[in-house]
Amino acid sequence: MCGIFAYLNYNVARERRYILEVLFNGLRRLEYRGYDSAGIAIDADLRPPVTNEKKSDYGSGEEEMLPPYDSLPPLVFRQEGKIESLVRSVYFEVDAMDLNLEQSFPVHAGIAHTRWATHGVPSPRNSHPQSSDAWNEFLVVHNGIITNYEVLKETLVRHGFTFESETDTEVIPKLAKFVFDKAREEGEQTVTFSQVVTEVMRQLEGAFALIFKSAHYPNELIACTRGSTLILGVKELIDDKIRGKLFHDVKDLTKDEKPKELFFSSDLCAIVEHTKKYLAIEDNEVVHIKDGCVSILKFDYGKEKPASVQRALSVLEMEVEQIKKGNYDHFMQKEIHEQPHSLTTTMRGRLKDNSVVLGGLKEHLKTIRHSRRIIFIGCGTSYNAALAARPLFEELSGIPVTMELASDLQDRQGPIYREDTAVFVSQSGETADTLLALEYALANGALCVGVTNTVGSTLARKTHCGIHINAGCEIGVASTKAYTSQIVAMAMMALAIGADRISTQARRQAIVDDLSNLPYKISEVLKLDGEMRDLAESLIDTQSLLVFGRGYNYATALEGALKVKEVALMHSEGMLAGEMKHGPLALVDETLPIIVIATRDGCFSKQQSVIQQLHARKGRLIVMCSEGDASSVRPVESCKVIEVPQVADCLQPVINIIPLQLLAYHLTVQRGYDVDQPRNLAKSVTTQ
Repeated sequence: MCGIFAYLNYNVARERRYILEVLFNGLRRLEYRGYDSAGIAIDADLRPPVTNEKKSDYGSGEEEMLPPYDSLPPLVFRQEGKIESLVRSVYFEVDAMDLNLEQSFPVHAGIAHTRWATHGVPSPRNSHPQSSDAWNEFLVVHNGIITNYEVLKETLVRHGFTFESETDTEVIPKLAKFVFDKAREEGEQTVTFSQVVTEVMRQLEGAFALIFKSAHYPNELIACTRGSTLILGVKELIDDKIRGKLFHDVKDLTKDEKPKELFFSSDLCAIVEHTKKYLAIEDNEVVHIKDGCVSILKFDYGKEKPASVQRALSVLEMEVEQIKKGNYDHFMQKEIHEQPHSLTTTMRGRLKDNSVVLGGLKEHLKTIRHSRRIIFIGCGTSYNAALAARPLFEELSGIPVTMELASDLQDRQGPIYREDTAVFVSQSGETADTLLALEYALANGALCVGVTNTVGSTLARKTHCGIHINAGCEIGVASTKAYTSQIVAMAMMALAIGADRISTQARRQAIVDDLSNLPYKISEVLKLDGEMRDLAESLIDTQSLLVFGRGYNYATALEGALKVKEVALMHSEGMLAGEMKHGPLALVDETLPIIVIATRDGCFSKQQSVIQQLHARKGRLIVMCSEGDASSVRPVESCKVIEVPQVADCLQPVINIIPLQLLAYHLTVQRGYDVDQPRNLAKSVTTQ
């Protein structure tokens, strides 16, 4: 949900206007995650050091109050609403303060944040950065949740701290000031920034990613994380006059004074336009940038001092074009039409010699095959993708497969055993409920497998093994291409697990053949775009929509209805067609639109019966069928029929969801709602 971005330039002069635009643009790249307020912090104008004589007057009330350090306080700007509201507010305030936007800084550290309200309503005072005091001695931006903030707040209040916001975050900078002041009082004149932050970490409970900026440590930044993704990006500035070894390892950043730009972000999408070299910060690591150098400390509760560690930089396999809309009106529209390409990248290098090769699972396949059961765990769209893959897992592996909504598993504390394989599905890899379920499964000894789209995510780091779906950056809050790539990735996983069974060899070969042709089939079904736009226009005034599916396409019914809910803000329900007569049939009349998914599979004849029963009750039918089947499923000529290409039944959900994604998109546009940022929703749900 919340988005973190920070920028530090070292030994390269950057004007204040440039710094502001880098921070603003970083926030724009994080907009898709969902937010309701935003803020930034930058340095004020430089000034000569304060003399001891003036310092002695601090707090006397006889002269102008001065901060307890030798510089002007950092400038903090916070605003409720969209990022552009923050931009306008900042430039208005900068103009009112007569700040020079052209002032150049050879070194400067700025931080920025988008907030999705959890503790406290959206407002400037609840926005980040949160501050330690009026002088902004310590500033913090935070993603996640501090579970013991009430206890910490009570302690800090007893020590004279006054709180201005309703957030859990505010305890962090105040705790940093408390630690710093206490160390000074005890005579430690050389307390370091990293010492302050590691002591703060020692007292925090919960999941978080944090960036600290302090006036006591100018031009330094510290980042740390526990259970939440944070990325360090490194940009080398090499020209004809400056040549030398390029950065390949963090140790290369600990001993040179080369000009460089460094970035922190909660998402790779925000750094790709600046650099492709990055480091995914691991849990309990403290990354300290000082004098242009980067040091990494590993925090350990059992040790008094954190240990220094060295890490290799990774190269980002993402292009800037992926985070731009191109010729499309919305990211959701672009991502729906990108699915032939995204599925190709999901399968690239994994379909070899009529078999499936999944390097991330290779060493654990034997353990999975001997599991007592496989448990799929996810939320929302990811849960639906797992549901679509479940029948194939059962068929090819012969292992019982159960489904769990992550939040419900946690609520029930459902039994998980050492003999189980738990498969965690999450597009972002940061979904709080899924990560809590992961911790629970790890504690119970299960083999934990991750299926995610996000390299370096918490899910990717904490599971024993897994699959990156490689769908590319997905900006629209309503998942589209990640959903279809998840299904394909899990289908390949089922093929790999069942590869040792001779009895299913012909079936596996047929599926592999259809996987290879799937991108072409998706391109064909995308030609229904105009047809779905017309259907959306005919449904624009309706108040509700039902979608009936069964077998492999029960998940399609759930996901299609979810898309309409999410973006078109219209009531819709996906239902198991076998349950139609057990209640839902009472809703049927000539005004309620009902989509029935009746493509060719083992449930085809049953769906034909459902269509006839709905027609007998004058239902307003829309039938999705395989190409050439219109005459066998259409009860009357006036019934709307959507014909889609036929593929193997286990892959049919990938085809069938496309028209429903298009329908949801066009309904949203025609109803005048925000397609990419639906009301009240966030892309990455990092709180329970």
